[in-house]
Amino acid sequence: MPDPAVPPTPPVPLAALLAREDLGLRQIAGPSDPATVIHWAHTSEMADPYPYLLGGELLLTAGVHIPEAAGSGTYFDDYVSRIVTAGGVALGFGLAPVHDTVPRALVAACDTYELPLLEVPPRTTFSGVARAVWQLMAQARHAELRRVTEAQQSLAAAASRPDPVPSVLRQLAQRVGGRAVLFGPDGLELAAAGRAAEPAARAALAELAQVVRPSGPGTPNSATHVSEGTHLAAYSLGAGRGFVLGVVSPRREPGDHTIASVAAVLLSLLTGEHQSGSGAARSSALVRLLLGAPAEDAAPLLGGGRWVVVHARPDAGAPDPVAASALGAALGSPLVDVAGDVVRVLLPAEREPGPQPGWTLGVSAVAGPAEWAGADVQAGRALARARAVRAELVRYGDRPALADLVPPADAEAHARALLAPLTPALAETLRTWLSLHGGWDRTAVALDVHRNTVRQRIAKCATLLELDLDDPDVRMELWFALRRP
Repeated sequence: MPDPAVPPTPPVPLAALLAREDLGLRQIAGPSDPATVIHWAHTSEMADPYPYLLGGELLLTAGVHIPEAAGSGTYFDDYVSRIVTAGGVALGFGLAPVHDTVPRALVAACDTYELPLLEVPPRTTFSGVARAVWQLMAQARHAELRRVTEAQQSLAAAASRPDPVPSVLRQLAQRVGGRAVLFGPDGLELAAAGRAAEPAARAALAELAQVVRPSGPGTPNSATHVSEGTHLAAYSLGAGRGFVLGVVSPRREPGDHTIASVAAVLLSLLTGEHQSGSGAARSSALVRLLLGAPAEDAAPLLGGGRWVVVHARPDAGAPDPVAASALGAALGSPLVDVAGDVVRVLLPAEREPGPQPGWTLGVSAVAGPAEWAGADVQAGRALARARAVRAELVRYGDRPALADLVPPADAEAHARALLAPLTPALAETLRTWLSLHGGWDRTAVALDVHRNTVRQRIAKCATLLELDLDDPDVRMELWFALRRP
């Protein structure tokens, strides 16, 4: 069986063979189409080579089989028509040792049946032509293997980026020269990259995705289709979760299937279940919680006794379910929730969370199941601190903070009332300025604005709040309010 990770040998353009000066081949009949390719060379002196052709051949003959009276009958028409019917791509006629010229009736027949006819000079042997074909194939195969290898490396690098799913789709679209689409279980596009596809191609791709979406035994893992000259392919991702990768490309190179398959494997890891057997256990835990069981009874089904809660915000844009799933996979937990602009992850304590490129993280103290609600509040406060000080990750301290002494509802009400006059931009400037101890230059660098802009905004905050920002007590109260999640 062939290795599915290795692309098939690419065919050779007929034009590349004609360009070989050492062969001296000359096309004397048939269409000159740059898209004509040959898959191998075959020599035969049979009057009817049809039974011995597989299709895609350059058939070489010295005309030994041609009878003397062939030019006055239908011999050449029958001969050429059988080659075309068998799928032969071109005919090479040797000028030695039997014939000094190519028979005119053969030239006419090749023109009639649109079969390229090559004149092979006496100095060129058929074995030399066959060797040249295989040399060109070896060069093409080496180039295709190099292209596939480079694509695999670039896809792996894309999967490790902060936005792995969009990065993999962008890289795949670039490698196939088309468009890559991730379809969700509901059939809608979750993400896409590359050239915009025509509406007809998009509709055909959506239909093709339905073919590979799990629907019972016998569902294929991949499918291809050609729609109005556009090549479409669909790949089922994961173990029956319904995600599908769709690819639209203007042409289909031998290595494209291998490249797309690598992308499908990476996307399966990014979107699928990464803990064997965890889905049923999580469903059971959820049912118990919904039916009124305490968290302590449901937690053992999730595989841990001590936990931390992680709150995360992406550095750019709002989180989506795919990005959240990828973050959970990177942290080592499938227990992920997207709540507004924050992603919450429940993580076993032994899986120590670390900084994640492209995300700002707040981590709670270690807590048991009965303390999950409190840990969630801690993670939110840690995230607020991380954003205020521009840190990648902040852990909530074990020692209770002053904020813990005030009921959350009262603290939030006080913060809203105190900060009501400020716009979000002014509040963010004030938060950054206080976190950097009133440093004008450092605040300007953190916000990427001019230091005079910082001074103007802080002065406006003081005016709107009617407070003296040089008073330490005022600063403490404002910092308390600005730290509210």
